[in-house]
Amino acid sequence: MKILLVEDEAGLILTLTDRLHSEGFDVKTAADGEAGLSLALSENFDLIILDVMLPRKNGLDVCRDLRQKAIATPILMLTAKGETIDKVIGLKLGADDYLTKPFEVIELFARIEALLRRSPNTSQSSIDTFRFGDVSIDFRRAVVKKENVPIELSALEFKLLQYLIEHRGSVHSRNKLLDEVWGYDAMPTTRTVDVHIAWLRQKLEDNPKHPQFIQTVHGFGYKFTA
Repeated sequence: MKILLVEDEAGLILTLTDRLHSEGFDVKTAADGEAGLSLALSENFDLIILDVMLPRKNGLDVCRDLRQKAIATPILMLTAKGETIDKVIGLKLGADDYLTKPFEVIELFARIEALLRRSPNTSQSSIDTFRFGDVSIDFRRAVVKKENVPIELSALEFKLLQYLIEHRGSVHSRNKLLDEVWGYDAMPTTRTVDVHIAWLRQKLEDNPKHPQFIQTVHGFGYKFTA
């Protein structure tokens, strides 16, 4: 998995990069906010570790700009000790979590694991774009088009579609989809899956009653075939 570390303290960059590499992460770094924003917009990352106090562009502005450009990559903010206002503003701007400096590396990794575990964008087979029939999908920007016309999907519809495509060919039970897409803490029923599948078919299939791509495997669940 790829992590972007945006931090201006040389010693912390070196320490965190070495530790992240040792844990198997591919790490890219930026020492100021402008460079970090440029990297985050041009490449696909699984997680962004973003310091608040940065030269050229502070971390809060970087976070805001990324969310305004529909970049949904999880963001872990690093804030100065006692700066509660930075934490509040960061979360309101779209950050997913924060860690106060100085911190223990073991806590940083616990936060990283938690964010990656619940992020819909992390997958060993993650892809940026995908096409099937006359439908095109930009996963990075959450844009879906059919015959080049934008299609509006809810957040859960998009997550469900992305999961099916990234695990295309495999059959998924309704309970598995509930766990993977809605999450263990949610309390929907298996009927919820059926409803969302029906909505996806209505929006994306040429013949929703006889779907070509989002197929039912009777007695088992659903699979995506392209």
